[in-house]
Amino acid sequence: MRYLTIGTDPIRRRRVSQIALGAMLMGTVTDESTSYAILDRYVESGGTFIDTSNNYAFWINGTQGGESEQLLGRWLRSRGIGDELTIATKVGGRPPRPATQLTEDLEGLSPGVIKESVARSLEQLGRDRIDVYYAHVPDPAVPLEEQVEAFGTLVADGTVGMVGLSNFWSWQIERARTMAAAAGLPGCEVLQHHHTYFRARTDEGGLRSRDGSIGVVDGQLLSYLRAEPGLTLVAYTPLLSGGYVRADKPLEALYDHAGTRARRVVLDQVVRETGATANQVVLAWLMGGELPIIPLVGASSVAQLDESLAAAELELSEDQRQRLDAAGHND
Repeated sequence: MRYLTIGTDPIRRRRVSQIALGAMLMGTVTDESTSYAILDRYVESGGTFIDTSNNYAFWINGTQGGESEQLLGRWLRSRGIGDELTIATKVGGRPPRPATQLTEDLEGLSPGVIKESVARSLEQLGRDRIDVYYAHVPDPAVPLEEQVEAFGTLVADGTVGMVGLSNFWSWQIERARTMAAAAGLPGCEVLQHHHTYFRARTDEGGLRSRDGSIGVVDGQLLSYLRAEPGLTLVAYTPLLSGGYVRADKPLEALYDHAGTRARRVVLDQVVRETGATANQVVLAWLMGGELPIIPLVGASSVAQLDESLAAAELELSEDQRQRLDAAGHND
């Protein structure tokens, strides 16, 4: 397993495995015994960074979420696991009433909701601190200053180890960090956005924004990460839900462009050269570059997890990495 340090404060920073495990569907789609087996194998293999959210996975059974946190809490207690694992969860994406599909109607990020939600997450997880606490999606209805103060206060009083921002625009991240610094409060140190080897178009609006694909890493965010070495990116859906390796999982239309086709050619070349799977090459590429990136992988079986974990042992040559990086730049 590879490891890196997230956070800059000597007291709060954490050394974590560079492959994080996503628990989104644990407790709903993935049953308890299978979830426990996946979690056990992850820890046995040196994994230390587990990710969930207070709204996972409300859309499966028509709830408000919480099933994933509850399962993790039961597993942590059953295994007697404490501070040795880094647990991340999120607030802001929970629907105010049971729902069966993704919706714009969310509880949001008011100070009251943040305070109530962190208490609920702590209880469900059975912990006295959340190591990384993300704002899940932007909430334009609440002044950013209020959000920054609410999260910073949680870190200052020890309830939260580090603040994270997920699916925020680059300008919002910079503004929030500037506000926190000006107020003498702890600011965001971890980002969670969608990032993978194939680059998605980001010009089409959607549920969260009419201005483009919010939450997808683009050149602006990559440039920001280069300028702010204290930030770490947690990359969700890095394997495109099977899109790299399964013919029955076609890529979304956002990936249908010349750059993707050029990158596919080079990816296939490196797969042949290494004998690894396309998934493993993608994960190794994410982990081994200049920027501090932690792929966040999900698994519905121990075998799927093992494939991802094996990527931590894959070392790409400098030539292979240069070819992967350069592919599609002129298309």
